[in-house]
Amino acid sequence: MAGPLDEFERSIAFAEIALGQIKSLRQHALPRNYEIWYVYATGANPALNTAIDETLARSGRLTEANLTQIYDTYLSHTRGADHIDQVGARVIREINDVMNVVDDAFGITSTFGDNLADAGKNLALAASRDHVKAIIETLIRSTRDMQKTNRALDGRLKASRQAIHSLQQNLEAIRAETLTDPLTGLGNRKYFDRAVADAVTSSIAGGRLLSLLMFDIDHFKSFNDNYGHLTGDQVLRLVALSLKQTIKGQDIIARYGGEEFAVVLPNTGLRQALTVADNIRRAVMSRELKKKSTGEILGRVTISVGVSTLQPGDDVYTLIERADLCLYAAKRNGRNRVICESDAEYSTQAQPQVA
Repeated sequence: MAGPLDEFERSIAFAEIALGQIKSLRQHALPRNYEIWYVYATGANPALNTAIDETLARSGRLTEANLTQIYDTYLSHTRGADHIDQVGARVIREINDVMNVVDDAFGITSTFGDNLADAGKNLALAASRDHVKAIIETLIRSTRDMQKTNRALDGRLKASRQAIHSLQQNLEAIRAETLTDPLTGLGNRKYFDRAVADAVTSSIAGGRLLSLLMFDIDHFKSFNDNYGHLTGDQVLRLVALSLKQTIKGQDIIARYGGEEFAVVLPNTGLRQALTVADNIRRAVMSRELKKKSTGEILGRVTISVGVSTLQPGDDVYTLIERADLCLYAAKRNGRNRVICESDAEYSTQAQPQVA
């Protein structure tokens, strides 16, 4: 096991490598850039290393746009869990502080109660006016101490209420972050799973229409193989932007995983869902993909789309399964098209074999 000195020396070595990379590539010595190269030096994030190596192999440098994209894709989303842990620890400390104040207040209240009881007994036995006066003065002091304690407790509870409210807002922001895909800004798979389950439950309960679009970027692997992962990421961003500009209102969009996306369409039947799907397909295809580092036009991106609608007896899994089968039917039949369950190309026996 490595001791504290070994760990110190390792961290210094990684830091020197990181600063050396920043200097050799003539980059700004920003905390973001330092973190990128420090993680690169440790090898703790292989995907980040691959993206950097591929970019340097192609162009010999990393632009500011490259660095921003690498950071957003491979590092920024890892902070969610750390933020949750930090806020959770602050909540626990705040609660512990409040409980200590409450315990102190209970102790003082108990003492005050004992003082009242003793005063009652002493008053019954008081033999002189001076004795009664002394007992009353003691009660007055105890009452003032109790009032002071109550004021302090009230102020501390108000401060804690404000602090916990602020922490709650932080947790809500972090929660939203954990449901967002950092690369595209769309909902992530966790968000989709919750959203589609709620939509199916609501549609079944209310007897309303519901459609689901599942779509996949055609030949996505070739973008990564030919131009590198950063260009592949650019393709994903391009598709996400088309989605954001096409889908509005109550409809739900998410990155399902890899190069696959999903759109949940509440209160939408098959005909309207097909129109939405084809609008998305056309919007994506209308955009030219341009390599940011060189301005080279790389062509146009196309997608294949599968459409399913909620049927009696359906649940989340059957709805997704049929949309997936339609998607693979679209890919088997030439890609860059929309297929639904009523199309001749669709078959319930279809097997997802096309990459």
